[in-house]
Amino acid sequence: MRQIVLDTETTGLEPEQGHRVVELACVEIVNRQVTDHHLHLYLNPDRDSDPEALRVHGLTTAFLSDKPRFSAVAQQLVDFVQGAEVIIHNAAFDVKFLNAELKRAGLPPFTDLCAQVTDSLMVAREMFPGKRNNLDALCDRFEISNAHRTLHGALLDSELLGEVWLAMTRGQNSLLGGDADDAVGRQGVNAGASIQRFDASGLPEAQLSAADRAAHEAYLDGLDKAVGGRSLWREIEAGRN
Repeated sequence: MRQIVLDTETTGLEPEQGHRVVELACVEIVNRQVTDHHLHLYLNPDRDSDPEALRVHGLTTAFLSDKPRFSAVAQQLVDFVQGAEVIIHNAAFDVKFLNAELKRAGLPPFTDLCAQVTDSLMVAREMFPGKRNNLDALCDRFEISNAHRTLHGALLDSELLGEVWLAMTRGQNSLLGGDADDAVGRQGVNAGASIQRFDASGLPEAQLSAADRAAHEAYLDGLDKAVGGRSLWREIEAGRN
């Protein structure tokens, strides 16, 4: 299984307003192991970054002036992500910029180039509803050091997100147990580890007391208040009724 963790830095927030990608990084994960194979590009956007964006990434117009334009290196991106699952934190933002750049270069939309795009932010929100789920918060939650992250940088952020993603999804292998779990981590499911279908029909149904239900409702009320609206768990419960 080949996965690519991708991040970009841009001159602003909206490609429709002429903002461009100034840095692009892809970090490769194969069978749940980060490899030494990565793609890292600085790009000349032919414009200045907005002051807010410049404060985030620190990539000045002078620094970027001698870097290649996206169209000159677009094929490197196409080749790198071909056939892979691409993991992006807040994918909608990066994909809209990549689509705009690819369109200028006469290439297909980004989602046509890879096997699929997975938004790690959406996954984190499902796992930790009502909590902060930006990259710094997830690094803290999974005890991944980000002390060297004084500015946003596409390569550093991709490397950190790769570690976060592996920590977030580690439980997907836990049902294999013991050595089988280790085998999956090193070589993938096809290395001989076998996942058996779990039959839950014989399990007793838990019966909640009135006090348990009241405590549950109070907890959901707290989540609603924390997110300033209806929390994900409210939506899930509504779908079940």
